[in-house]
Amino acid sequence: MSKKIVGRVDIVDFPKLGLFDIDIKMDTGAYTSTIHCSKIIERDNALLCIFNSDVHKNFGKTEIIFDTFWRTDVKSSNGYKENRYKVKSEVIFFGKTYKINLTLSTRDAMKFPVLIGRQFLRQKFMVDVDLEHVSYNTNYKQQHEYSNTI
Repeated sequence: MSKKIVGRVDIVDFPKLGLFDIDIKMDTGAYTSTIHCSKIIERDNALLCIFNSDVHKNFGKTEIIFDTFWRTDVKSSNGYKENRYKVKSEVIFFGKTYKINLTLSTRDAMKFPVLIGRQFLRQKFMVDVDLEHVSYNTNYKQQHEYSNTI
């Protein structure tokens, strides 16, 4: 299986989270992927997550309940360990749906609401830091060509 080339940033969809056209950054220094989550409430063996942001575009007030979740330690770039919730979801690259594990973190102070880490990238993608929006541009062109043929 050959790996697809992705750029350092892109725009993708997280359909199960109701999040579309989301800005992401590839982070080969991070093992896990993380997504902005403005509020997390653990109740009755379920996790209520509110994906909302006044800073990040296309983050409306989406509420998702996860029945399956766990906690994991994540070491930040400054060396601090943080215990975060982790959930399973799906992400779309190049029009194809992939399973992805996401840690939840408040990222309003960050430029990108989502970081894609090595755990997801490995065996599927190679990152070319000179490129941007490869998946988004490929997907847009395919959709546009399809709509012109109908």
